[in-house]
Amino acid sequence: MIATLVTGCTGESTAAGARDGASATTTAPAEPVALTSNVADRAADVAPGVPVTATAAGGTITEVALTSPEGTVVAGQIAADGLTWTNTEPLGYSKTYTLAVTGKNADGRAETTTSSFTTATPRTYTYLSINPLDGATAGVGQPLAFYFDEPIADRAAVESMISITTSPAVEGAFYWYDEDEVHWRPQNFWTPGTTITIDAKIYGKHVGNGIYGQEDRHVTATIGDSVIHEADGQTHQVVTKVNGEVTRTVPTSMGDAANPTPVGTYVITEKHDHMVMDSRTYGLSLEAGGYVTPVDWATRMSNSGIFVHSAPWSIGDQGHRNVSHGCLNMSPENAKFFFDNAKPGDVVIVTNSGGPALESWDGFGDWQVPWEEWKAGNR
Repeated sequence: MIATLVTGCTGESTAAGARDGASATTTAPAEPVALTSNVADRAADVAPGVPVTATAAGGTITEVALTSPEGTVVAGQIAADGLTWTNTEPLGYSKTYTLAVTGKNADGRAETTTSSFTTATPRTYTYLSINPLDGATAGVGQPLAFYFDEPIADRAAVESMISITTSPAVEGAFYWYDEDEVHWRPQNFWTPGTTITIDAKIYGKHVGNGIYGQEDRHVTATIGDSVIHEADGQTHQVVTKVNGEVTRTVPTSMGDAANPTPVGTYVITEKHDHMVMDSRTYGLSLEAGGYVTPVDWATRMSNSGIFVHSAPWSIGDQGHRNVSHGCLNMSPENAKFFFDNAKPGDVVIVTNSGGPALESWDGFGDWQVPWEEWKAGNR
């Protein structure tokens, strides 16, 4: 009996110890959720185009209110995992916003942090224009050209703001032509049927020297049929190939010995059914042999004044000799056919004219720049 009691007493003592131990190892309370933002409290000169983000560690975000000075709550979205929040509505310039973020930890205990910041006041704004225009159908030689109305100091930042998506996908690169103009093109001519989507997210972003983007731009364009005109200054013929097939060959007269047409790859930019060609606009006075001549069916090849146009006065020379001031003369019938079937981005390749190389900055002389040089960039 004594052994049994002792045994019984020992068993009860052990059970009590187990109960006491369970009580001593109860899980500690969870740490509070840590809530942070990518914008510091009381920060100034915050770019309104850069997203504001709130982040939770050790818990999840349950509610966010980013409030404008007028009391309006800026739209935003909490990620599916509850770890981040980002505004989906752009902020305004020169405004002070209040950011209140609420989250909870693993135990469900809520925490709220509040901060404020002020967005930038630009020295001035810059507006972006794009060629081609939205909805355009362009030729296979069309570069994508971006024109700002203010000089760009931070070129790398601007390039990062411009998203270019093509189908089929193609490698391309930026190349700067001026402090306010940058182009983008692939290594070779576009494939007909390519679709191009441009998203230039410049609103609210700093491009250098206190200049900020005025508004975002979106452009979609399509590449049409491949139309390439091969103009030979020795044969005095223009051979037109559509999607690789010769469709037309017509006589021409290019620039004479004193005004030879530059050789190289031109891209058509615009058309005029009637215009007055004035040599004084590119520095050749009337006294020095210049001219003021009305012409029909003028299709521009370069900014320096090279056109394909009707020249009934030189029909006898077309196909035989070069007598123009640099343009490609054609008969009225052939010039009109060229005009009627031309679209921006079509290509004219001039060879054997005796002229200098076309400058890459003259119109869309982009294809004059070798790909490796273009790809390397020139910021």
